[in-house]
Amino acid sequence: MRQRCAFAIILMVVMSGLMFTASGPAFGQRRQPKGTGTFEEFPIERDKVIAAALYTVSNKTLKLTAQLYPLKAGEDRTVRLEIKDGGEWKQIATTKVIEYGWTAPFRVEKWDDTKTVTYRVVHGKGAFFEGTIRRNPVDKKELVIAAFTGNSIAKAHGGDISRDDLVNNIKKIDADLLFFSGDQVYDHWKHYEKWLKFCNDFKEAIRGRPTIAIPDDHDVGQPNIWGASGKKSTLPGAADGGYAMPPDYVRSVERAQTSHLPDPYDPTPIQRGIGVYYTSLNWGRISFAIIEDRKFKTGPAGMIPKQGPRPDHIRNPEYDPKSVDVPQARLLGERQLKFLDAWGQDWTDSDMKVVLSQTIFCGGAHIHGRIGGRLHADLDSNGWPQTGRNKAIDAMRKCFAVHIAGDQHLATIFHHGIDAFGDGCYSFCVPSIANLYLRWWRPLKPGANRAAGAPEYTGDHLDGFHNKLTCYAAANPDDRPAGGNKLTTRAAGFGIIRFNRKARTITFNCFPRNVDVTDPKTKQYPGWPKTIGQMENYGREAVAYLPTLNIKGQSNAVVKVIDESTGGWVYAIRIKGNQFKPKVFKEGRYTIEVGEGDAKKVLKGVQSIGLDGKATLEVSF
Repeated sequence: MRQRCAFAIILMVVMSGLMFTASGPAFGQRRQPKGTGTFEEFPIERDKVIAAALYTVSNKTLKLTAQLYPLKAGEDRTVRLEIKDGGEWKQIATTKVIEYGWTAPFRVEKWDDTKTVTYRVVHGKGAFFEGTIRRNPVDKKELVIAAFTGNSIAKAHGGDISRDDLVNNIKKIDADLLFFSGDQVYDHWKHYEKWLKFCNDFKEAIRGRPTIAIPDDHDVGQPNIWGASGKKSTLPGAADGGYAMPPDYVRSVERAQTSHLPDPYDPTPIQRGIGVYYTSLNWGRISFAIIEDRKFKTGPAGMIPKQGPRPDHIRNPEYDPKSVDVPQARLLGERQLKFLDAWGQDWTDSDMKVVLSQTIFCGGAHIHGRIGGRLHADLDSNGWPQTGRNKAIDAMRKCFAVHIAGDQHLATIFHHGIDAFGDGCYSFCVPSIANLYLRWWRPLKPGANRAAGAPEYTGDHLDGFHNKLTCYAAANPDDRPAGGNKLTTRAAGFGIIRFNRKARTITFNCFPRNVDVTDPKTKQYPGWPKTIGQMENYGREAVAYLPTLNIKGQSNAVVKVIDESTGGWVYAIRIKGNQFKPKVFKEGRYTIEVGEGDAKKVLKGVQSIGLDGKATLEVSF
């Protein structure tokens, strides 16, 4: 009996390691990373040397990065960007190819985002890649985002199945923006080669709409990542924190996937010259914060006592969650928290706010790998460290932002809580394109405060770190999933998020693969669609209120509430209409700022009133 148990444990550890490595080298093995390629390796016809182009437009600046196949020795390293003007092609920018990764980044300021423009990237005399730079959809009532994660390439996971169903659905819904939250590349040492495959699979979608792509662990050649501000990782599995691949390799990955994003909030590199890309993007009057959840995060190895076979897996359900929330542990880091603080207060040309990142801020799964693989807590999740997690949730809720992410291989909708259930924001974790490492949300006890008839896994729960979560949906795979040709049993799919600016609502949709989303007969995963109101992203209950604001001469004004006892801002939001009753979370005096820029009124010394109190303040512009 002991021998069988010992063998089972060894097998479980080995399988766990193999699963986490995806298609890359197993733990402890070292292979030479291939950050670039040669013409001999990729002998593409010279008129097809431009594989794809990704772009964003934000605050009147166009950024576009063309992805090239390797150029021959002696070939021109200059790439041109042209737009069609009056039926003729007009050159507007040139750039030099960066050979490590073969990218060509462009930047065009004073871009007129009121017009849709046809563009093409040109190399030499006969290589072209053509697409459309859309006008800013500021007048659309509803902005539509298609969101993806986890692009496994292994046949066993469905990685060899065409992505045409995804591209066709993007076109059918005419998505305004695409978001790829990480693991676009599932190869631990050949990012360039597999990124070219990604570009070929999705180029018909990305050539004509803004695209946000952010790399995660597998993209940079690791099974997991705790970036630790750029230090070098030396342990198998990288649980000590940092990056295992050389800095040049990491930089080439981030250049390929993120150099078309708006400029970083603070471009100061981290250790070993690795860059950053956390930034904001404004599109269709929706303000997006794009953050790097793992770049500054500390690794668990050596920081907390092991509670399982791996430094990042806690299997002991009796451990004290407070024991791992050590003061030296970091999550987003001070730089990104500073960014979110500034972004949350800036409502210029925006009506709603969204945070985009790799993964959600909780332990969003109980079973890892296969049925029987119950894990009490996963230190790779953003549920740890709890103090950092709470700071992130608080930063998002103060501007009523919703959170969209991926990475978990499991689609979920959670309402996050800090001090009480639901006092934070909502998150939507989208399902994997092709699902490598299966996970299940399967709590041992039924959730409290569930809706009538809702599954037992919904409702109020504590995750393995005792973070408060209210689950509304989880697209669990089958207990015995089929092979890669049965993607639905593996809970693969994609997300569509609709932002209704007029109603100030957000609708989460979650579809399986190989369906037509425009067909009324198509069923989403159980629990979807779900619509929430913008205000629900700060679900904290009021302790008191401030007088109702009656605003004349300005509609949909920005309102910011400041606690005069601390000087800190409580929240900021662009209201809907001309009336707003600000809630507050303790009695006292507050400053209310109404409006923005030069057109701003500041009301100081406003005394809170009781929950049933009635008072008004007239604000005229």
